[in-house]
Amino acid sequence: MPRPNFVLIMTDTQATNVIGAYGHPELRTPNIDRLAETGIKFERAYTTCPVCTPARAGLFTGIYPHTAGAWTNNIALGDNIKTLGQRFRDAGYATTYVGKWHLDGHDYFGTGICPDGWDPAYWYDGANYLAELTEAEIALWRNGLNSLEALQAHDIQPEFTWAHRVSDRAIAFLKNQESANERMGESANGASRSTPHASETPFVLVASYDEPHHPFTCPPEYAEPFAEYEYPLGPAAFDTLAGKPAHQREWAAASNVPQRVRETGLARQPLYFGCNSFVDAEIGRVIDAVRAYAPDNTWIIFTSDHGEFMGAHQLTGKGPAMYEEIAHIPFIVSPPSGGALPGGVEGGAVNHTLVSHIDVLPTLLDLAGLDVPPILEGESLLPQLAGVEDPEKDVFIEFNRYEIEHDSWGGFQPVRCVIRGQYKLVLNLHYTDELYDMHADPAEVRNRIDDPAYAAIRDALHDRLLEWMYAKRDPFRGAVWERRPWRSTRRLQWKGEFRPRPADGYAPQVRDYDTGLPTRGVSVEFGIEKK
Repeated sequence: MPRPNFVLIMTDTQATNVIGAYGHPELRTPNIDRLAETGIKFERAYTTCPVCTPARAGLFTGIYPHTAGAWTNNIALGDNIKTLGQRFRDAGYATTYVGKWHLDGHDYFGTGICPDGWDPAYWYDGANYLAELTEAEIALWRNGLNSLEALQAHDIQPEFTWAHRVSDRAIAFLKNQESANERMGESANGASRSTPHASETPFVLVASYDEPHHPFTCPPEYAEPFAEYEYPLGPAAFDTLAGKPAHQREWAAASNVPQRVRETGLARQPLYFGCNSFVDAEIGRVIDAVRAYAPDNTWIIFTSDHGEFMGAHQLTGKGPAMYEEIAHIPFIVSPPSGGALPGGVEGGAVNHTLVSHIDVLPTLLDLAGLDVPPILEGESLLPQLAGVEDPEKDVFIEFNRYEIEHDSWGGFQPVRCVIRGQYKLVLNLHYTDELYDMHADPAEVRNRIDDPAYAAIRDALHDRLLEWMYAKRDPFRGAVWERRPWRSTRRLQWKGEFRPRPADGYAPQVRDYDTGLPTRGVSVEFGIEKK
């Protein structure tokens, strides 16, 4: 059997609450929806951090942002952190990345220089896109298209957008793969084959879209259907933030959510919804190319980095909060054309296991039959692709700072979160903590952190979160996360055992400080030794 190919498609600022397959068909995402119809939809997938760079760090390294080094926007990955591209390239794959990267630590757009692990021939980050525009076009893109009327007046066409050019390059790569396959068939058999066959060199293609992130650029025909559309935010629109962390109220004051939205609970954002539908159309072009040029052995994976509040909880954008609107992201896995999911699971399946961006890389390595090194902090989801539901699995989310350049969203805001079953515990190191029962209160309006009826659940989640911070060598861990006003017991010991950096498949074995000898290679996972 040839090794599988992978096409990973991702967007920016697109949570489950704006995708048809996740219950919002009126928002017009038919192409993402058809991936769900042919594959498996993970109903409870979460980002590792609800802001761009850290989320991408977790997704593309399989290591939590606090360890990967890129723990806030515009800080680069650590030099000793290997990416998905490097791992698959070193395993013999052709690796191509097209679109927004936001992991080089430079700025929002990037340097234009392809990092190690990816093919420079197709590299196309924001700097490459800007280099193709005149200064007038750059000004138009960033600040001149902030209304439907402006899109119409400038007659914006798909070809102007970053998304369309990302799709063009992704499609060109796929066509070239087909040509290479056909040439290989001619060489092997002395005659042309009538259909493409699997290349000896498998590939990973990432198509990473900036859209539907601000400035929401799209052809006007995508925004026009939403000119009068009002999105129902639900009970979260009326959240007073009483009993919530102080920084959320400060954030709300700066957000200036329109009074009409606060009174009606209805958000009107035609550009965002239009761009949301437009990027779906561009994704559809890539899906069609996969099915045309590499149908037999190519998995398609779709996700996004985080969501957008749109006025829910009196907030806009994303930042130091763990509400569903920004943390709950889409994750869909679709098998090769005509193929089946493991275990005979049929297309259109739904899995309710809690999963995370951190699980993507281990899953792809496992599907490819490659080793998953101990340093990767997620889990392979092959059992879930085969239909296994794991009610005991939990997910962890972090936040540290919005970005390094300035103090948007309050500067340093350390937050750690655990979700297990129906409960979500959020530790806001500087402020009030939060506990939500997402069955009784799916809008997360009522903070149960001081509710005696939830004390046992709260404390068990707290223990779990502290254990995770310890096991994952969170550099921000410490006694202060234990000293919460609602917790009377303490668990932390001032002197704990030495825990070496787990093996990453590249670096030599870590040596013990006291002995200078190689460590035993034993790590601790939630109090259990793992060799």
